[in-house]
Amino acid sequence: MRYVQLRAFHYVATCGGFSRAAEELLLTQPAISDQVRKLEEEYDVLLFNRQRKQVVLTAAGEQLLQITRRLFDSEQQAMQFLSESRALQSGNLRIVADSAHHLLHILAAFRKRYPGVRISVRAGNTETVVNSLYNYEADLGVLGEMPTLKSFTCDLLNSSPVIAFVARGHELARAGRLTFPELARHPLVLRERGSKTRTKLEVAAKAMGVDLKPAIEAEGREAVREIVASGAGIGFVSLAEFGEDTRLVPIRLDPEDQMMMDEALICLRERRDSKLVHAFFEIARALRPA
Repeated sequence: MRYVQLRAFHYVATCGGFSRAAEELLLTQPAISDQVRKLEEEYDVLLFNRQRKQVVLTAAGEQLLQITRRLFDSEQQAMQFLSESRALQSGNLRIVADSAHHLLHILAAFRKRYPGVRISVRAGNTETVVNSLYNYEADLGVLGEMPTLKSFTCDLLNSSPVIAFVARGHELARAGRLTFPELARHPLVLRERGSKTRTKLEVAAKAMGVDLKPAIEAEGREAVREIVASGAGIGFVSLAEFGEDTRLVPIRLDPEDQMMMDEALICLRERRDSKLVHAFFEIARALRPA
């Protein structure tokens, strides 16, 4: 087994095909195909199912990918360690967040201090954030809770209650505060299962004997916001994420003390000493409200 063979396999798996892997590695597609073929032949294992130009990992390929993710992530960490000054001048920082709203002030400060670092931010619910970190597809995550898993290092960003919100012309726009029994009498717009906001809301309601059922289920915070703005129902979000939208009116929930959302900045414990990760945590801590 050679390093180039594992690298070819890894890039085909993560890029989704031989052509894209070749482009990423600045090699020809036949060269990449040959390296993967030799790896499969040497160990008598099928790593990809190749059907009609589609490349799908086999069970063995999935298992090997978990290993190569760690391998090439460690390689990246070694490169950063050996070039510490360059890591903070021209590195790449990948963030996946359940809401980027909590990061805006940190991102601005980080960019000001390290303008050469390229940052990518993508959205995802709790499950997506955790899996992205475990799979080395992200360096940092933002979750709507403080995780208890020992494999993570985490810092609290802020804490705020879950609120309801409606369109400005909705019949409840002047309610000010709502109870769970009152909510249950109206159409509700809930996020997909796996959303911490939805989970907090449903658990608190069930504790009071109320079953909140969605009239509309939408994936993602922005989708819920647009649906609610159309007047289709009542949506829910943490107060810190409500932001400014003249189309919408926030409504407090009773009892709100049972639905506090703790937004946490997290990373894998093994990645906490990475220069970029450490620098981002330092800025986040410096900007955290007293």
